[in-house]
Amino acid sequence: MFLSLTLFPLNRKKMNLKSERRGIHVDQSELLCKKGCGYYGNPAWQGFCSKCWREEYHKARQKQIQEDWELAERLQREEEEAYASSQSTQGAQSLTFSKFEEKKTNEKTRKVTTVKKFFTASSRTGAKKVAQEKIVKPGQLGRERNADNILRDLKEIFTPSWELASPTEEIQEAKAPSPSINRQASIETDRVSKEFIEFLKTYHKPGQDIYKQCKLFLDTMNHKRDLSIEEQSECAQDFYQNVAEKLQTRWKVPPEKVEKAMDQIEKYIMTRQYKYVFCPETTDDEKKDLAVQKRIRALHWVTPQMLCVPVNEEIPEVSDMVVKAITDIIEMDSKRVPRDKLACITKCSKHIFNAIKITKNEPASADDFLPTLIYIVLKGNPPRLQSNIQYITRFCNPSRLMTGEDGYYFTNLCCAVAFIEKLDAQSLNLSQEDFDRFMTGQTSPKKQESDSFSPDVCLGVKQMYKNLDLLSQLNEKQERIVNEAKKLEKDLIDWTDGITKEVQDIVEKYPLEIKPKSQALAAIDSENVENDKLPPPLQPQVYAG
Repeated sequence: MFLSLTLFPLNRKKMNLKSERRGIHVDQSELLCKKGCGYYGNPAWQGFCSKCWREEYHKARQKQIQEDWELAERLQREEEEAYASSQSTQGAQSLTFSKFEEKKTNEKTRKVTTVKKFFTASSRTGAKKVAQEKIVKPGQLGRERNADNILRDLKEIFTPSWELASPTEEIQEAKAPSPSINRQASIETDRVSKEFIEFLKTYHKPGQDIYKQCKLFLDTMNHKRDLSIEEQSECAQDFYQNVAEKLQTRWKVPPEKVEKAMDQIEKYIMTRQYKYVFCPETTDDEKKDLAVQKRIRALHWVTPQMLCVPVNEEIPEVSDMVVKAITDIIEMDSKRVPRDKLACITKCSKHIFNAIKITKNEPASADDFLPTLIYIVLKGNPPRLQSNIQYITRFCNPSRLMTGEDGYYFTNLCCAVAFIEKLDAQSLNLSQEDFDRFMTGQTSPKKQESDSFSPDVCLGVKQMYKNLDLLSQLNEKQERIVNEAKKLEKDLIDWTDGITKEVQDIVEKYPLEIKPKSQALAAIDSENVENDKLPPPLQPQVYAG
């Protein structure tokens, strides 16, 4: 789903606190499913709602099944033709070998029948019998084993196990849970389990069936850890849909009780599955989280005026609402159930609407809400934002994302994140040069000038902005001084390197030659052997005059 988020040009000189400004605008029709069903769409579902996305997904899956079936049948046919051709040229072989080839042909024929059974309705009731017919014997060729494995994998992937198993097998499978189910549960898991059991007691017989289906689903998911996260999400969505249909049709549960039951089922299941399906290592969710966090940190300089946010944080009540909204959006990461994460988004959005209402003294509109939500996300920088959005999209009860205020607020949050990821100079009505300088941290945007205030603004606010502007100017001067100092340091280093190089060149051109030490001159009377008989040398004498 592509949303045309546009920030219209602003005349900053004529702007004042009471002037009407146009900012980020999104047509509300663009939030709906692009198929026109009336439900809210989602970028993760390519603009479709949950219902339409599942329909499109099943169509694509059925097409893939048909193509795989045709491919398998063609391979079997080509193999049979090749075998028939080789058999016609080997008519003179022994009787024992002929019987072996006949047995091989019968086995291939049975395999073709097995392939056709995979894609018929009867294959669901006779799954166990089909599995027995697919046993590969040691004497068969490697190619047959590969084809057999491919077809078996296709059946396991495209048919949920709780639909394949018979009622007797379901009970036996539920009695033998995997070791991960038997491990010591956390305090929260125990609490949720007790609440779930107490809740199901009010449903009597349907409650027992619901509990059995939930245990079977959890055991099935524990055996399918090797599936991709999208396939696990599809299994969860199928389970939600099947249980909701049984509650309405088989057990005749009223619609209001169906919604409560589905909330409790989601809470019970996802509390146990959270550690396996939230931000799994097989996805790039963590990489997206880091990219969004880095992007938001780089946009720390964005002001409410740039986004045309109709919120005045100078009002104490408004400032308190902004803090609560930021707290709620950050708290979303601490929740384990998709519905609880949605509740945090809803509370954050309601605080935003209250802040706008207090500032404008009138109800907030949708065009006021989205820019403020973007500002809250930029100011709060929620942890693991993309992982939380993906987790809600994959494992939340689809009815909550399709309608209601939860779906509306969640769709707007997805739009806000998409806008932040694509935010550029034109979106903020800035020149590309200023945008690049702000992004690199070379400078910060100037605050609102005093002449742009209305006459009724208090002097304290004007003085505050003057002081902020003075600090900004001092910061720019300091940056210039630092840059000049760095340039001077570089020049000194270059001058030192130049002098050193010149000295080295001179030394290399005129090398220093060190001559060997010459012998000392001998004394005049050194050869006189009778020098010991000479009188002592004369000593200077001092006469007193």
